[in-house]
Amino acid sequence: MHPSKVDRNLLTQLTDLPNIGKACAAYLHLLGFFKPQQLIGVDPYVLYESICLKTGVKHDPCMIDTFISITRFMDGEEAKPWWAYTAERKQKISLNTKIK
Repeated sequence: MHPSKVDRNLLTQLTDLPNIGKACAAYLHLLGFFKPQQLIGVDPYVLYESICLKTGVKHDPCMIDTFISITRFMDGEEAKPWWAYTAERKQKISLNTKIK
């Protein structure tokens, strides 16, 4: 099914979300998320930092893009591929690095 055709009201599993397969769903389970609706209002950057801390691994920053895609989708935005958020993530991280 094309991501723009996903109906967030019918989602029951994390793997029902656009861009989420079994591996990402497993990471979300580690963080205590089991239903897509639990991601409403969640900060994707906090999700990323949390999974890195929980697993003891600095994950690929593209994971942030994936987390942005699913949290934005659950907050009501149109489904987009995870890479649609790469430029935004790079800009935000660049700004945060300059501020600190």
